[in-house]
Amino acid sequence: MPLDAPPRPSPIDLDEYRRRRRRLIDALPTDAAVLLPGASLVIRSRDSEFPFRQDSDFHYLTGFPEPDALLVLLPGRAEGECVLFCQDRDPAMETWTGRRLGAEGAVRAHGVDQAFENAERDTRLLELLAGRVTLYLPLGDASALRLAERLRGELLTRPCQAVQPPLLAFADVTPMLHEQRLVKSDAELALLRHAGEISAHAHCRAMRACRPGLAEYQLQAELEHEFRWRGGSGLAYASIVAGGRNAGILHYIDNREPLCDGDLVLIDAGAEFDLYAGDITRTFPVNGRFSPAQRALYEVVLEAQERAIAAVRPGTTLKALHRGVVRDLAAGLVALDILADDGEETPESIVARRFYPHGTSHWLGSMSTMSAIIARMANHDA
Repeated sequence: MPLDAPPRPSPIDLDEYRRRRRRLIDALPTDAAVLLPGASLVIRSRDSEFPFRQDSDFHYLTGFPEPDALLVLLPGRAEGECVLFCQDRDPAMETWTGRRLGAEGAVRAHGVDQAFENAERDTRLLELLAGRVTLYLPLGDASALRLAERLRGELLTRPCQAVQPPLLAFADVTPMLHEQRLVKSDAELALLRHAGEISAHAHCRAMRACRPGLAEYQLQAELEHEFRWRGGSGLAYASIVAGGRNAGILHYIDNREPLCDGDLVLIDAGAEFDLYAGDITRTFPVNGRFSPAQRALYEVVLEAQERAIAAVRPGTTLKALHRGVVRDLAAGLVALDILADDGEETPESIVARRFYPHGTSHWLGSMSTMSAIIARMANHDA
């Protein structure tokens, strides 16, 4: 690690994972169950795979790092309310892809009540779900929904006395779980700060390296080298390095164009650390010197950002902050004679439509945006 790197924060401990599961279980009806799959490996090409990243919701409740796992929560079950299904120990496969914990190792290392190998999954699930009325699962996950539909079909074809009452209703666990994830623990805040510190060092490295004649991808390489060098596990999202007019493309990820003297370059990039995301956007001159026009616009944006940060306090909404930023940007552009109130469309409307069609901020955690809860929270006015 670099000599000036901050100390690595402690990982989330087993007790915190248990508390998270307990909180979700306590919010459920006693005749319900939760079915939450982990991520699977994704084929990149033929026999090569993309680097594995665990599903964020599954990770939040388990910390379990292997693919093709399944968490089942069963309120009130005497034999244990938390059951995990995982890959079996397989010496041949472990030679190729790495060590596996197996069922016994999962109980020992991750504090679940019981664990079974995936080979037992279907039979065990029918036993575990017998008598449950509502099944909570991520309804946006097609594979989870297919599994739930198949299980429900098999339960409904069993003799009535074997399943009383039958499992009939599906419900979405995502809003409930994301509401829980919204408030961060001290351990999570430490991980987020660390991801942010790694990301900030990388942005500073890119600024120092930037000069006319480099390509966008070369600045990207500077960033991502620093992410890894400082212990990041990878990218929080695809890095955006957009020179000149490319900066007007909100999710520009080609990063193939040359960086030209006199242009600005926008970088939107963040490191991931233990699945927690950094997310930083900065714009600066390729040659290190702002032109007068660039500086004037930059200062309008900087002032709007600083005013928004100063306005953040408990009870403030993202929507209110966004309205303030749009108002400040419009006032700045009017002062520079770039916009005028012509009576047909207000400067604020022009800013929102032409120059600032995205939001000002978003939640942050083990995803670069907490998308499932943003709409409800951001659209609520104080």
